[in-house]
Amino acid sequence: MAKVTKYQAKIPDKHGYISYSQEEHDIWRELITRQMSWIKDTACDEFLAGLSRLNLPMDRVPQLEELNVVLRQATGWETAPVPALIGFEQFFNLLANKKFPVATFIRSREELDYLQEPDIFHEIFGHCAMLTNQHFADFTEHYGKLGLKASKQERVYLARLYWFTVEFGLVKSHDGLRIIGGGILSSPGETDYAYRKEADIQPLDPLTVFRTPYRIDIMQPQYFVLDDMAHLTALTKLDLMSIVRQAISLGLLPAKFEPKANKAS
Repeated sequence: MAKVTKYQAKIPDKHGYISYSQEEHDIWRELITRQMSWIKDTACDEFLAGLSRLNLPMDRVPQLEELNVVLRQATGWETAPVPALIGFEQFFNLLANKKFPVATFIRSREELDYLQEPDIFHEIFGHCAMLTNQHFADFTEHYGKLGLKASKQERVYLARLYWFTVEFGLVKSHDGLRIIGGGILSSPGETDYAYRKEADIQPLDPLTVFRTPYRIDIMQPQYFVLDDMAHLTALTKLDLMSIVRQAISLGLLPAKFEPKANKAS
């Protein structure tokens, strides 16, 4: 997770307040206005309920404490301001303690549609609404605790479960497939791609997920579907680390994308 980023995180003052420019507020307004028009027919009911509960401002970047008041009451979670990218150890430690890391910068206007790294719009709009759901919140906490105990190699495989659920997951509903993944919900381009265009969509099987390669810099060629939100709680009852070790012994499945081209030296 720790790699080079072109963005600089905003540092909260002693009162926890983060100052944003008018241009940054304008970008937030443009992002949330546009994405709100997509999600009513694509996001899962639990996300929509959480979003209503958060009551995010449409005209400015929200302060983290505004979210914390709601999250603490709903599931005991809260947000934690972090730099643009953090390492696995810090990431897992925060999740294990019911603290969701929020990068405090917002994307540039040139990257409105898709961003490779998480910004404050991705973290708040994409994830915080789902953290008001107990199944999702408990799964995320459990995932953090597993990651803290995992080896470096196990963490690489374990990360795929987070990627294909919390970031890019789909869920069955009475209206068909709906989105739970924040990587989709916070991206107009990915929402359109995931929901309205053909992709390889499979039922979520942990062993298959652990063995499935992904790239962060492209639209996802493959998605996995949960039966319902309780499916996340069911996953926490499994011996996931045993399944991770099985995945390691079997190795990765063939990638459904072209390898990333190396930059010319």
